[in-house]
Amino acid sequence: MAARREKLFVAVTLLLLGSVMNQPQLTGAKLIGVCNGRVANNLPSEEEVVQFYNLKGIKMMRIYDPNEATLHALMGTNIQLILGVPNEDLASLVDPLAASCWISQNVIAFSPQVKFKYIAVGNEVKPLDANAQFVLPAMQNIYNALVSANLQTQIKVSTAVDATLLGSSFPPSSGAFSESSSSYITPIVQFLANVKAPFLANVYPYFSYVGDPVNIRLDYTLFTVPDGESVVKDGSLSYYNMFDAMLDAFYSALDKVGGSSVEIVVSESGWPSAGGFAATVSNAGTYYKNLIEHVDKGTPKRPGKAIETYLFALFDENQKGPAETEQHFGLFSPDKQAKYENIIFN
Repeated sequence: MAARREKLFVAVTLLLLGSVMNQPQLTGAKLIGVCNGRVANNLPSEEEVVQFYNLKGIKMMRIYDPNEATLHALMGTNIQLILGVPNEDLASLVDPLAASCWISQNVIAFSPQVKFKYIAVGNEVKPLDANAQFVLPAMQNIYNALVSANLQTQIKVSTAVDATLLGSSFPPSSGAFSESSSSYITPIVQFLANVKAPFLANVYPYFSYVGDPVNIRLDYTLFTVPDGESVVKDGSLSYYNMFDAMLDAFYSALDKVGGSSVEIVVSESGWPSAGGFAATVSNAGTYYKNLIEHVDKGTPKRPGKAIETYLFALFDENQKGPAETEQHFGLFSPDKQAKYENIIFN
């Protein structure tokens, strides 16, 4: 009898051990990626860029189009990728066959050697933009193409939006999509909920601050509010930085349109180092460093839940515009020299 119990114990132990070993392993690494923007004429080659990601320990990348050189350079690495569908390509992907071809050429041809994580179908498309009508159909067709390739559980389909879609954001619990954007974004959110994909949000406290520096405190945007000093009280929740407030406003807006199960991935966040008001190396360095340190803590609405965040961007981009600040969001200069001290990505 004792021998039988011992065999049963060993069998159960092995079963549990196998179950644990099959679970995703937690590495302890921060969920920090960096956007690889390339609107410039003085940047390193894609091979050098990928080597630089590995050198700096950056485990996640976002690109804005299926650049073949980038995809080839990523092959065989463990860098996880957000692959973008350019806004100008959305209309063509309303054709299911075109979406299947897009997935075949830009994903299947490189998978599994390239670790695709998300496909961002469009970036910051506004409800009144001419191509807004194409976003959801393109997302659906890209998703169906992934299903046909049996990749839908590995690669999630979403679209990246900015805070202009919010009609209300203060206090965060009042966050809601504007009337003008509701008919556009609501079916997209419901699609994300149905396919269990995240909502991609570009979150920039910098732009909120420069838009209203009288009423918004600089330290609130830079994560430097003195310890214990709550800037915004929202019911039982206290806010000590604007990044959390913006993120929770998005969560509140999602709740109101049937997206309470949808997680948010911060697909861009950054601060310029030159070219405009409050755009200094000191402010930008403070923002990036404190943001990286903060993402593990979650927000007041999602405490303790790490925030997957992509910093914008790897290098300064000298051909962006029209605002001069757009050319100075890089963490590094195009010659790979660090602009800020003490920034560690993992």
